[in-house]
Amino acid sequence: MSQSDHISRKKEHFPIQEPLRDYLVKYNREVSIDVKYSDLLRAERSYPLTDKNGKDTLWERMFYQQNVHRELNEGLTRIYAHLKTEGELSVTKHLFVDRIEYCTFGNSNPFRIRIVNQYNDNYDYFYVKRADASRIYGLELEHILSPNRIIYFTDHDTLIEEHIIGIPGDQFIADYLSLPHLNKVRIAKEFIKFNERCFVRLLGDMRSYNYVVDMIQDFESEQYRIRAIDFDQQSYEGRINLYKPQFFKNNLAMVQLCMELLNTDSAKQYQYEERTLMTRRLVASQRRIRELLGCLREDTISTDEKIRELRKELALLHQKKEFEQCRNMGDLLVLHLQCCLHIEKVSI
Repeated sequence: MSQSDHISRKKEHFPIQEPLRDYLVKYNREVSIDVKYSDLLRAERSYPLTDKNGKDTLWERMFYQQNVHRELNEGLTRIYAHLKTEGELSVTKHLFVDRIEYCTFGNSNPFRIRIVNQYNDNYDYFYVKRADASRIYGLELEHILSPNRIIYFTDHDTLIEEHIIGIPGDQFIADYLSLPHLNKVRIAKEFIKFNERCFVRLLGDMRSYNYVVDMIQDFESEQYRIRAIDFDQQSYEGRINLYKPQFFKNNLAMVQLCMELLNTDSAKQYQYEERTLMTRRLVASQRRIRELLGCLREDTISTDEKIRELRKELALLHQKKEFEQCRNMGDLLVLHLQCCLHIEKVSI
């Protein structure tokens, strides 16, 4: 049985509790908006979207009555302005909502909003989702501990997320990985570092369609960055290997690339490099992450069974009996971060 067969098929939804809400307000993540997730459910009809090969994408295009669409257009362009310009509404006069699409797959059932500039036809996307506490923790940890900044905000039960640009991992593996001009050593290096980031901060379910590959032209060659785009499985699963992208079968081509091009010493070097960078980011944002983890330690974002399972596996991995005293996923994550990043003297 593959690793994918063990992962939770449908994760339980966890509402945002008051301490986390206070955190979001303090760090300007809570914003009043005109269009809520529930408003987008008022579609009159929809039809499935297919890709260029006629395959079902699991997205549906939504259609609304004219007056409803007009209201949604005004509210959604204002939301986009807040995402991009901190609410400078003058930019909305030449923007319009071209499409509203709904995903029938996954935990959050997001709406994808396509915004178009009527002067030059340039377009962009953002997402409207049901706010889930574990996803919020995942977004915040990504913002603090990864090299990527994350733009999102909430309004009670609605979550607004920016579109993360990149080639979907499954598409990259299928269409790009075998191209002769690709710098495969750099790709292998980045996958090692991405794998390490996910494991250290306990972000699970990084199957190939849950991350993107951003290719950046360098003066000599290309650089690559792998970015998570799905944060629903933050500190949720009970098995350690579900927090390591290397163990998912649809990442096998990436794993084989690493094994072919990198020796053990090089792989360990990249792991140490990433942990060092994560430690520096944590120290630089020590107060913020201490407040976030304080919320998490009093919150529920997993089941008792999974907490017991992960507690046992982490105790065995780190050879530390202290894990047996952890009450929840927040306690486990704090102790795991301390063990991985050697930050016993840093207060988190």
